[in-house]
Amino acid sequence: MASILIALILLIAAALAALAAWTRYLGRDVERLVPREGRMQPVPGGAIHYVDLGPREAPVVVLIHGLSGQLQHFTYGVTGLLEQDYRVIALDRPGCGYSTRDSDELAALPEQARMIWALLDALGVGRAVLAGHSLGGAVALAMALERPGQVAALALICPLTHAQGNDIPAFKGLEVASPLLRRAIAHTIAVPMARRTAAAVLEMVFRPDPCPEDFLSRGGGALGLRPKAFIAASADYMAANAGITAQQLRYATDLNTPGGVLFGEADNLLPPDRHGAPMAAHGLGYEEMAGRGHMLPITAPAACADFIRRMAAKAS
Repeated sequence: MASILIALILLIAAALAALAAWTRYLGRDVERLVPREGRMQPVPGGAIHYVDLGPREAPVVVLIHGLSGQLQHFTYGVTGLLEQDYRVIALDRPGCGYSTRDSDELAALPEQARMIWALLDALGVGRAVLAGHSLGGAVALAMALERPGQVAALALICPLTHAQGNDIPAFKGLEVASPLLRRAIAHTIAVPMARRTAAAVLEMVFRPDPCPEDFLSRGGGALGLRPKAFIAASADYMAANAGITAQQLRYATDLNTPGGVLFGEADNLLPPDRHGAPMAAHGLGYEEMAGRGHMLPITAPAACADFIRRMAAKAS
């Protein structure tokens, strides 16, 4: 009996080792498909990967992507429509894309806000329009709550603004509370499983809009098929669920920034009536695009760029 148990343990260990080796190989393949295209800026708690486009003397627009995303969500189409008239800084949020963070605790919304402000301080940006998509919208709001005088305007695209709970089927696999278990999953089964389920998950995320065929490369989506991406997305998902309730309580007293919210009327991930329309009570305009889904920076870049321009025009 003991020999059978030992053999079983050795078999499981060998299988996990094989999965870990396969995961490392897949990660290297992904980074060849979507190489790093910007610069790295060390900040307290990690380093942020960013691209800095357009005239340096122009008004600054900072683009902040959502959950399990990367800066290519904006360079896919939005940045090219803004960079003639604005200094456009698109970044990988801490821990995402090619950015790093030292611990999962830094996934908390105020910590992400602090790290991005540290990047902007290092770049000499005193004031900026913040454009955040999805979870990036929650981070942009956290930044405005931390330094209201430095946010010229908010342009929130399908943002997370209020408590959502863990009821998003596309992200159910990210619900891992333990950092240790999160890493064990990331380095063994997460990447092979993500490869097998990518098409179905992307269909849910983009619905009712189609996912572009070049999303994995031009949109940077392949970067989500790495252990690092699973760790960051899981930590972000858990931290957002824990932190957004406290953040939403501050809007009535501490949110004094002009701007607005743009939603796809058929958003499949964040209900517009929960996360968009209520922000009108806090001074933000609200708009909907009929028949459109959650991934507007990819599926409707011209509309997003126009929205950002109009919100920037509200800057006091």
